[in-house]
Amino acid sequence: MSSEIKAPESFRDKVSTIDEQGKRIWIYPKKPRGPLHRARAAVSILLLAFLFAAPFIKVNGQPLILLNVLERKFILFGLAFWPQDLHLFALTMIALIVFIILFTAVFGRLWCGWACPQIVFMEMVFRKIEYWIEGDAHQQRALNKAPWSAGKFVKKASKHAVFYGLSFLIGNILLAYIIGVEELFKIITDPPGQHVAGLTAMILFSGLFYFIFAYFREQACTMVCPYGRLQGVLLDPNSIVVMYDFQRGEPRGKIKKGAERVPLGHCVECRLCVQVCPTGIDIRDGTQLECVNCAACIDACNEVMERVNFPKGLIRYASFNGVKSGEKLKITPRIVGYSALLLALVGLLSFLLLTRSAIEATILRTPGVLYQEVEEGKIQNLYNLKVANKSFDRLSVHLKLLEPPGEILLVGGEQLNVPEDGLAESVFFVKLPRAQLRGVQTPLRIGVYDGERLLETVKTGFLGPAGGR
Repeated sequence: MSSEIKAPESFRDKVSTIDEQGKRIWIYPKKPRGPLHRARAAVSILLLAFLFAAPFIKVNGQPLILLNVLERKFILFGLAFWPQDLHLFALTMIALIVFIILFTAVFGRLWCGWACPQIVFMEMVFRKIEYWIEGDAHQQRALNKAPWSAGKFVKKASKHAVFYGLSFLIGNILLAYIIGVEELFKIITDPPGQHVAGLTAMILFSGLFYFIFAYFREQACTMVCPYGRLQGVLLDPNSIVVMYDFQRGEPRGKIKKGAERVPLGHCVECRLCVQVCPTGIDIRDGTQLECVNCAACIDACNEVMERVNFPKGLIRYASFNGVKSGEKLKITPRIVGYSALLLALVGLLSFLLLTRSAIEATILRTPGVLYQEVEEGKIQNLYNLKVANKSFDRLSVHLKLLEPPGEILLVGGEQLNVPEDGLAESVFFVKLPRAQLRGVQTPLRIGVYDGERLLETVKTGFLGPAGGR
């Protein structure tokens, strides 16, 4: 994609954060500013507000979001999901993957710059604190090179104390998503010895986040996250990315006071686009794996263009073809295909959610127990019943034999009480007249009711004598 760019291609032979000896190059990005940065900050505030508030929001007495992997219990926007809903989870993940592919094919890595939790926390929270305590990029460099003093110790200690405190808070919030706010409060208020596992998880979460945001930083995007590497197969010349207009910017040249500028491009070689980049790349070299589409370079370049009376947009959101030949975004067959597949998946998922039963009933013949001949020429089978209640209402379940005509006797009473968001088990007998048998296996349809409301219909088999009737 960058064959038209005049800059040499040697930059693709190395990573911007690693030197020739294999040592890490610490990135000191200049403090960004501009309308796009303010827009990103507003979006980040909304996302962070939702992240921190969601575990405390209740819907009908239940958390808005609960991802309890330990107990295999999930609640999303008031709906409970159990292991029996694995097919819904699988469809959701497939739809999400297709959406990511479609979104990236059209808009590039826009997700990373505007909504990725790693970028939001790093650039909009931890980096802001670092600017506040240690100053802008040149001040941070000077502080790190300076010998240790009381002032340097106070700044470094304050920064890392705040970093760890924030990491501890983030760890607690994420733990609340897993175990719930009530359990989290118990861990916090009870003596530590009563919740060793929870306390250990909290410390591990906090330590992990502190390491990522204090030390690992942009390496999480360039080395760990696979999304950047997927760009090579997801992007094409029509994808919208942060793009340097090489047609307009080349050849580059500085503006010197009192000297006539020879015919050059609009790039004045100020390098502010490089200085503000949180991953240390030069966007003028073309689309790169490390670019997270944060748009800091767009704001910096637009500010310079205003100062030198050149049009804005030397660096902007655009496609390679848009820069090269002025083409507008095209709807390609690939976009149409991804969109059709995504709509089909969303439609199927919506149908399954709308028709999803409030319970999951499992009826199986009791293993190792043969049929019995009882009074009046009837045959009897014993069954195990397991009912998972996926709602937040207590259910009183009873069974009806829908087909063929016969009797059902639930052991222990006429109804089975199933607790809200819980599980109940029982056994029951089915009696069929010999006249209703259809050989060794007779198909049954059993209705599971709550009062007069049919919750689910379950099919099973009835074992009878080989001669049937």
